[in-house]
Amino acid sequence: QVQLVESGGGLVQAGGSLRLSCAASGRASSIPTMAWFRQVPGKEREFVTAVRRTSSDSYMAYYSGSVRGRFTIFRDNAKNTLYLQMNRLQPADTAIYYCAADNTDVPDYTRPAEYDYWGQGAQVTVSS
Repeated sequence: QVQLVESGGGLVQAGGSLRLSCAASGRASSIPTMAWFRQVPGKEREFVTAVRRTSSDSYMAYYSGSVRGRFTIFRDNAKNTLYLQMNRLQPADTAIYYCAADNTDVPDYTRPAEYDYWGQGAQVTVSS
């Protein structure tokens, strides 16, 4: 069982930056796939970025086209924490952001249904 607790959301002006954190219970290094999704009321949960373990000590990051070059996902296994650094934020980035994790190498890391564990969500609001 994995528990995920998010922090770091808030209100920022367009062009600004925020960093989200997702603290995982247990040993984060044993979790092969972790990701961030976001959701706007009335819309489906949208893939943002994922990081997957490719070997015992290396990982690969994946990004949606809308955030590539602006957002960075990284994990600190020593702190059991996943991060999302968001730069050059735009009003279209306004959403509730969720971290997700799964104890398998999920076939499709962009699908929310592939993940067994979810954080409680963090509101990110970008004003124009």
